Amino acid sequence: MTHTVLVTGVSRHIGARVASVLAADPDIDRVIGVDTVPPPSLSRDGGVPLGRTEFVRVDLRSPDIAQVIAAADIDTVIHMSLVSAPPRSGGRMLMKEHNVIGTMQLLGACQRSATVRRVVVRSTTAVYGSSPNDPAVFTEDAEPGEPPTHGYAKDASEVEGYIRGFARRRGDVTVSTLRFANFMGPGVDSPLTRYFTQPVLPTVFGFDPRLQFVHEDDAVEVLRRMAMEDHPGTFNVAGDGVLLLSQCARRAGLLSLPVPSPAFRLLGDLARGAGLVDFSPEQLRLMCHGRAVDTTRLTAALGWRPKFSTAAAFEDFVRARDLSGGLPSAMIDLLSHVVTSRHSPTS
Repeated sequence: MTHTVLVTGVSRHIGARVASVLAADPDIDRVIGVDTVPPPSLSRDGGVPLGRTEFVRVDLRSPDIAQVIAAADIDTVIHMSLVSAPPRSGGRMLMKEHNVIGTMQLLGACQRSATVRRVVVRSTTAVYGSSPNDPAVFTEDAEPGEPPTHGYAKDASEVEGYIRGFARRRGDVTVSTLRFANFMGPGVDSPLTRYFTQPVLPTVFGFDPRLQFVHEDDAVEVLRRMAMEDHPGTFNVAGDGVLLLSQCARRAGLLSLPVPSPAFRLLGDLARGAGLVDFSPEQLRLMCHGRAVDTTRLTAALGWRPKFSTAAAFEDFVRARDLSGGLPSAMIDLLSHVVTSRHSPTS
C-alpha cells in the first residue's frame, strides 16, 4: 500500500490536480509536492486546492531533492515536472536544464533511496515525432520515422533514455512511463491550447493533420492509478479517436487561414513575441503531419477506458474558453499581406 508520495511540478495545473487527488485518498499517509515556485493555491492567484499536500520549494537540478526524499521516506515518485515550452526568462537552455538535468538529479536521488519502490514519469507522444514517414498509428514499440532533434520532444526522448537506465539499475522499483497526447480541458494552458484561442487560426497550406488529445480528468485518473498500482512499462495515453485540424477549427468556430510554412513560422515568431503562443519547429511539424497513437496496452493494463474521447475533450475545452479576442497589429498586417499575395494575379 502506498504511504508517502512525492509529486514534482505541483505549481502547474495537472501536477496540482494529481497532488490534490492523492492527498484526498485516505490510504495515503503523506503527499509532498515540490516545485521551483509555490503553487497558485498558496498565493492570491487561486489555483487547484492542494488539500493536505505539503509543499517544499526545491529545484530538481540541485541535490536538495535527495534530502527531501530521504527525510520523508518517500516510496512513490510521480514526476510531472517536464515543461513543454521555454520560460520567458532563461529560454531554451533553462528549459533543457530543467527537463533533462532535473530528471537526472531526481533519478539519482531515487537510485540512492532505500524506500522508493515506484516511479511514474509523465512523458509525451511527441517522442514519436511527426513526419510523412510515420505509421498511421504509433504503438509503444514503434520507432519514430524521424527522431526528434529539438525542443520538448528531444528533451522527453532523453529523459526516457535515463528512465530506462534507472529501471535496469533498480529492478526492484516499478517504473511506469506515460506518453500523454496533448492535454486538453478547461484548466489546461499549453502551446497547443493557446494556439486554439486565437481568433484567426493559421494553418500550413496543403496539410490537414490528425490530432489526438487526452482530457485532463482522464490524465489525472491514469496518474492516480499508476501511483497506487504496479504497472511497469511504457504506455500511450490518449482519448479515443482523432480530429482533423480543420474539424477542430469548425468546432471552435475559428476562421482558418492556410499559409505557406515559412509564413507559419513567421506568425509563430510574432505570436511568441506578443506572449500568445509558441510555434516551435516541433509544433510546425505537428501542424503538417499530425500524430496518432494506439492505447491498447494501457486499456489492457488498467482495465479502463478514458471517459472523454479526443473529440469530447476538445469540445469541453471549447465550452470552457472564450475564444474571442484581438490579434497584435503586426500579425494582422502579416495576415493581410499573406492573403493579398495569395490572391494577386502575379502570385
